[in-house]
Amino acid sequence: MPFQPIDSKRLYEQVADQIGDLIRGGEFQAGQRLPAERDLAKSLGVSRPVVREAMVALEIAGLVEVRTGSGAYVRQPHKEETTLNAGHSPTDVLNARMIVEGEAAALAAANASGRDVEAAADAIRQMIADHDSGRPWSAADLAFHVAVAYASRNAVLAMMVERLWQEQYGPVFAILSERACLAENWSATLNGHRAILAAIRRRDPATARRCMRAHLRQVLDAMTEDAGEEGASGRRRDAETAPASP
Repeated sequence: MPFQPIDSKRLYEQVADQIGDLIRGGEFQAGQRLPAERDLAKSLGVSRPVVREAMVALEIAGLVEVRTGSGAYVRQPHKEETTLNAGHSPTDVLNARMIVEGEAAALAAANASGRDVEAAADAIRQMIADHDSGRPWSAADLAFHVAVAYASRNAVLAMMVERLWQEQYGPVFAILSERACLAENWSATLNGHRAILAAIRRRDPATARRCMRAHLRQVLDAMTEDAGEEGASGRRRDAETAPASP
């Protein structure tokens, strides 16, 4: 029996490929609305976040148009072959971050020096300064997570945290982040960072792990909550003003 190729495609790419083939084959016509997200998930035997990621990949490929509050509509397929590789699944990335960064935070609570703690606090202060000045605060956000990882005293964990963060710049992750208004998730992000730092300062590994995972779970929930396919937008726009210093 000859060897068969190993299918290394991500799950959302497999879903996108299947729907894309149906579009190219004429099963769905240009201008036609695709079945609702929940119906596709049930038919394909996958979760709704996987379908949502697949829809973004198809949108990037030019095969569908996603209309907020209405659904996904078929576009006229291009004659040339379309590539659907659009980065790792945001759900997979954030679940991996919960595992890696949760343990990094626990180790930081056990091993951090005073200088390590101050580096994390400086990152929070910079994040606040950027936010209050109307500047993007994503760099300071990353600096906090990297500071916590380095405080674990495990250089490989720190490298993994930086690598996982870079996955957030993939096309699918970027589009879903924008639609979930993550850039406006200010208050929850700041409070999450403060809770993590407080646990590290108290030398409380279990709480540091729990707070880091809760912080990243909040981001995942924001990205995978029900979008307004059936009418309501469902997006949380958190623009509260947070206290001025960590």
